[in-house]
Amino acid sequence: MDIVSKMLMKLVRRLDPEDAHRLALNALMLGLGSGAGQDDPALSVRTMGLRFPNPIGIAAGFDKNAQVIRPLARIGFGFVEAGTVTPLAQEGNPRPRLFRLTEDRAIINRMGFNNQGIDRFTVRMARLHRLPAKGNGTGARVPVGANLGINKNGADPERDYPRLVGRVKHYVDYIVLNLSSPNTPGLRDLQQADRLKAILEAIGEAHPDRPPLLVKLAPDLARDDLEPVIEAVIAGGAQGVTVTNTTISRPDGLRSPHAAEAGGLSGRPLRPLATAVLRDVAQIAAGRLTLVACGGIETGADIVDRVRAGADLVQIYSAFAYEGPGIVRRLKRETVRALNAEGFETLADAKGSA
Repeated sequence: MDIVSKMLMKLVRRLDPEDAHRLALNALMLGLGSGAGQDDPALSVRTMGLRFPNPIGIAAGFDKNAQVIRPLARIGFGFVEAGTVTPLAQEGNPRPRLFRLTEDRAIINRMGFNNQGIDRFTVRMARLHRLPAKGNGTGARVPVGANLGINKNGADPERDYPRLVGRVKHYVDYIVLNLSSPNTPGLRDLQQADRLKAILEAIGEAHPDRPPLLVKLAPDLARDDLEPVIEAVIAGGAQGVTVTNTTISRPDGLRSPHAAEAGGLSGRPLRPLATAVLRDVAQIAAGRLTLVACGGIETGADIVDRVRAGADLVQIYSAFAYEGPGIVRRLKRETVRALNAEGFETLADAKGSA
């Protein structure tokens, strides 16, 4: 990380977390972050008919309004997921709604899908889609995804998700349905197998020509509930799942004074739960779905562990918030070292070897 980036991260840590997030977005729009350089071929991933130069993506929630897709790609992410975006703009929940659990290397958020709405989102996506890729230094083109959600009020999921898919499908490489945020009342109920299958079938009927579709799952689903959910994902024609969103549980041993705040917990304390759910999902899916692992990923060893547990790709959020742009380059170096240490030449060799 260069000197300017280090100074910015020191400032960011002193600010209110939501103000710091806004500052980080502004810095990326102004060009903060060094070029990614060439990715090691050992990190390349092919899945869902797409090529990813490395398996590390930025999770939804960081770039809600599709403002910094190209800058995020430029600093080295192998794919970028924007959103969550809803049909109409909404303010989200009252502040404060974002908390650093510094002692636990974690974050709690109860943002409530604050975003500028699908109209402004798609204008930016269309503009990005029209821009030519300018080679390695600019970061485009890596695969770009849109993460879709529903409004807190007046939502009709079987109506809204197909409409959202129709708005973004021409501009993105894949689409994710967020059915698992704990901060929109009733949203997680959409993970019930019958309801999920109905939503996916409505999308399939309206948009048979859409890009690959994934469903983002909560880590708090019981093991017995996972199998019907995964079978509904497959029966509904989706291509993958993201495992996992934030958790409403609070693991023992949290030390931060913010640990009792309401909302979804992400970061290091989520790692054991997210990894366990990933193993269960991989066993149930048995190779029929692309799996994107998320939750507590901080090192290259973590990435290799998730790949060995069945993941095709990974996403980070909390670790990026704590470390800034330099983490992407570090993770790629560490992943190559972790592969070599375990006797694997490529990520493909490690897939599902746990």
